[in-house]
Amino acid sequence: MPYSRKKFYVILAVLCAAGYIWFFVNYTTTAYDSNKEFGVCIMKHTTNVPCPSCGSTRAIISLLKGNYLESLFCNPIGIMLAIIMIICPIWIFYDTLFQKDTLFNFYRKSEGIIRQKKIAISAIFLILLNWIWNIYKGL
Repeated sequence: MPYSRKKFYVILAVLCAAGYIWFFVNYTTTAYDSNKEFGVCIMKHTTNVPCPSCGSTRAIISLLKGNYLESLFCNPIGIMLAIIMIICPIWIFYDTLFQKDTLFNFYRKSEGIIRQKKIAISAIFLILLNWIWNIYKGL
């Protein structure tokens, strides 16, 4: 069932807020103790195997500290998440202020593109490569 514009924006705003809180807690915690880290990955805790997104928090924290290569090494998904978390609140604010649907329309078009078989298979392949790399690194 497709989302309405309002429901989509609310869900996205809540997810961004939760992400900002999560990174603030982790950033302030690691600022005092670099070995301390909160781990919530259910897969990692139950199977001891990292998921494809393991290391994303560390990647964003490294990015905030200006360690770009370290961020990329931790997890490239973290860099994409950081970009999304910067752009989305601004875009939501713009659309809300000017009563536009640009982000919602972009999401619907992107979803249509991602559903194409070639794009979906390529995306799944890249995520699997990232997952293998996470396992190889021993996250």
